Amino acid sequence: MADFVGLQEAVINGKLPVATQLTQEMLDAGVAPGDIVNEGLIPGMLVVGDRFRNNEFYVPEVLIAARAMKGAMALVKPHLKEGDVPTLATVAIGTVQGDLHDIGKNLVAMMLEGAGFRVHDLGVDVAPEKFIEACVEQGATVVALSALLTTTMPNIARTIEALKEAGMKDQVKVIIGGAPVTQAYADEIGADGYSPDAGSCVDMLKALVSA
Repeated sequence: MADFVGLQEAVINGKLPVATQLTQEMLDAGVAPGDIVNEGLIPGMLVVGDRFRNNEFYVPEVLIAARAMKGAMALVKPHLKEGDVPTLATVAIGTVQGDLHDIGKNLVAMMLEGAGFRVHDLGVDVAPEKFIEACVEQGATVVALSALLTTTMPNIARTIEALKEAGMKDQVKVIIGGAPVTQAYADEIGADGYSPDAGSCVDMLKALVSA
């Protein structure tokens, strides 16, 4: 019998060896790989996201939970077929040009991946054209921009302008975040969504793509 609850708890508690052992046992028993992801890994990470948003979990707990999920996913991925795990959307995420901060961006990427989004992490100091390339080559329909400095915030607006000039702004949703970023700034530059933290980002983006 598939121990989905046990796998969820292993992810929530960041127990990597338990998560990988349970995953391997389920694979050996013939449990569908898609079910392992949809019934075990994703629900576990959604709980982590809820607890992080409610200040019950902090960054270290999220990081070890994400490590457990990624370890289990590494075992499952070779067995997944197209359509086994519905993808909510494909997200190209990165810290904008001139900015080298990545902790918040990494957290958002992990949370989105754990919630069922396909994530392409472009890293830090990402030029506008790199986001455009990700939309064209990876089929990203969401661009997630992070800036942690007031001096690099204008590069969020420049990236949105570059998407407009490339004729892509109407085809993708742009979400933004970072310490100095606000909802007012998002409205001012024409971003589609803003989130103050990684936990809230998942709910905001789900609402955005379903709309």
